[in-house]
Amino acid sequence: MSQTKNFNLPDLGEGLPDATIVEWFVKEGDTIRLDEPLVSMETAKAVVEVPSPVSGKVLKLAGAVGDIIPTGAVLASFEIDPNLPQRADGQDTGHSHGHAAPASTGEPAPAQPAKVVASDEGGEIKAGSERDDAGTVVGAMQSSNTVHAEQAVAVGGVKAVPAVRATARKLGVDLSRVRATGTDGAVTMADVKQAAADGSARLGAAPVVAAAAAPVAAQAAAPVRVESQRTPMSATGKPMRTQPPGVVAKGQPEPLKGVRRNMARVMADAHSKVVPTTLNDDADVHAWQPGNDVTARLVRAIVTASQKVPAMNAWFDGEALTRTLHAHVDVGIAVDTDDGLFVPALRNADMLDARGVREGVNRLREQVEGRSIAASELSGYTISLSNFGMFAGRYATPVVVPPCVAIVGAGRARHQMTPVMGGVEAHKVIPLSVTFDHRAATGGEAARFLRAMMDDLALAS
Repeated sequence: MSQTKNFNLPDLGEGLPDATIVEWFVKEGDTIRLDEPLVSMETAKAVVEVPSPVSGKVLKLAGAVGDIIPTGAVLASFEIDPNLPQRADGQDTGHSHGHAAPASTGEPAPAQPAKVVASDEGGEIKAGSERDDAGTVVGAMQSSNTVHAEQAVAVGGVKAVPAVRATARKLGVDLSRVRATGTDGAVTMADVKQAAADGSARLGAAPVVAAAAAPVAAQAAAPVRVESQRTPMSATGKPMRTQPPGVVAKGQPEPLKGVRRNMARVMADAHSKVVPTTLNDDADVHAWQPGNDVTARLVRAIVTASQKVPAMNAWFDGEALTRTLHAHVDVGIAVDTDDGLFVPALRNADMLDARGVREGVNRLREQVEGRSIAASELSGYTISLSNFGMFAGRYATPVVVPPCVAIVGAGRARHQMTPVMGGVEAHKVIPLSVTFDHRAATGGEAARFLRAMMDDLALAS
């Protein structure tokens, strides 16, 4: 009698409640082997390739591409094939799957390397040894505190990491038609973006040769579709009156997914837990010498101000009414992407010079854009920076995300007339906004923090 097994979606990292299906690598009726790629899932922090927990026939897949699957819900069902390799009970998991444990022999068990795998019972992931969390990895894979380099897996004859596959799907790029420049013929993120930009690998596009051979006459004979145009006037020449938005919904509601879904949760949670107050002022940077890096100077100013006013470089527990002052400064750098907002941590900013800050920020941005950043790098910062002025805007009320006490917003630099001895001069200024949790810091502390930032930014270099 054949045995069937349900595979529940494991926690893909940091206790996230759900994940979105990006791409199935199999279809119902296919046979899959143990640890072969089953599905690519997008969470708020990464695109993760989930391997098959068994070898056998795929009986049922829980959803289609774009569907949101709750953590712990059934992801797929299998008919186990006893003639193919199977994972032994508890192998590489550090926990049992519900069967009886083997009798003890009285001798210590041989040391096994710690592995992390997806559980096929309750969506649970455990490690086989006590250690600091090195980030969630799904699959039978060596686990340690070293950095894990994601491997490109060949699916359908194309080698690419999950993040590249997800980006290709979003940009409408056919990976099989992309010119691969990566190691061992893998398609890279740059390859996908280049193909999207030049339109050389659009999904569903006809082959280039066939397109070139198409007769021009056939194109001329094709019926011309006239799009209906919106106009403020009716056919009688009178202004059109529209209905209230609540009467007719023209657009199709779509669920938030991945990063945006998590962003919505985080912002709502922050709004309910923080008592925010914002101070605004302008930092005069007229004395700056050529070559100053704005982001590096802002980070240095935050570090200087945090050392002078430690109350702003702190965490606050609103339930226990306790605060934690930090001797080090880890700055969360807000990174805007098409998928939503990421805030990776620039660690030990108080120990970095301008070059170190720039290299660190560039590295974080590249990892965010490539969706290769570790989940551990998206939390634990002690204060944060939103340099929204690189796009537009002068002042803002950026959101403080617990447990942090403060966030700095930098607006778009401008020139303004400044009184000086004997007249006025045009000085360049950077608008600053400091939002803080008023439960944890006083207005005086926030004002002194802002003053310290302005004084540091006023220096020539």
